[in-house]
Amino acid sequence: MRCLLLLTLTCLHAFAGTQIVILGTGTPRADPDRSGPAVAVISNDQAYLFDAGPGVVRRAAAASRVHGIPALAAPRLSRVFLTHLHSDHTLGLPDIIFSPWVLGRTAPLDLFGPPGTKAMVDHIEAAWQQDIDIRVHGLEHGNETGYKVTVHEIEPGVVYRDSGLKITAFPVHHGSWPQAFGYRIDAPDRSIVISGDCSPSPALLEAAKGCDLLLHEVYSETEPEHGRRNSVDWPEYMRQFHTSTAQVAEIANQAKPKLLVVYHQVWGSVEDEALLKEVRRTYLGTVRSAKDLDVY
Repeated sequence: MRCLLLLTLTCLHAFAGTQIVILGTGTPRADPDRSGPAVAVISNDQAYLFDAGPGVVRRAAAASRVHGIPALAAPRLSRVFLTHLHSDHTLGLPDIIFSPWVLGRTAPLDLFGPPGTKAMVDHIEAAWQQDIDIRVHGLEHGNETGYKVTVHEIEPGVVYRDSGLKITAFPVHHGSWPQAFGYRIDAPDRSIVISGDCSPSPALLEAAKGCDLLLHEVYSETEPEHGRRNSVDWPEYMRQFHTSTAQVAEIANQAKPKLLVVYHQVWGSVEDEALLKEVRRTYLGTVRSAKDLDVY
């Protein structure tokens, strides 16, 4: 009976369909409950990671253990798509370049991101050159390929396609950044749109229309901390770089996703239910506020 139960559970997992795993919902705030921004889409037993915030490899390991997702085991992390190059979205890059390699990855990492991504990776490799030399030529006898990175500096359009899914990058407005992207992922059974960091834009709305799941960043319009920042420009910064609860609601009203999930809750001390209450003032569809390790 035990063997039959395990076989049944294995089969159910194998045919569970596309999963969206929230690896981190955090911001630059050092919140121990919210790791750096990172999202995994699991399709056909493959993991596709979007952004690489601090702690990304350990969060992936936690999700693999808690939810039984083998594709998130460290040696299997081999595809990453960056929305932009802000530090909170990229501080996990050294981690995802080197940790899976140390733990057995032999294939180079495929990394997709805006112009500037290659320069960032080149500097990371240079900074860790002594570590690489010791691991490869010392007693560890590490392989000479698993730490390497194949960088794809992208433009808007289809940036990745395999037998399981298609990934399309679209431009978003994120304040002063010359290029930032959101992503639409079309899998056989679901369509997912990930906003990345952004303020509202026509391109995002067009990409999100009719999707199964819209994962969108958000900030609370009533968050008192916004008025306590040490800059008279802070309210304008929020408008230029991010999306308010009312704006997220308006985007969802027009795009009509089957499920709206807000994440990367910017600088907020507002509780999840209060944040959702703000969205629900004008949006009547299904909405959730993501926590680390949530699966949708």
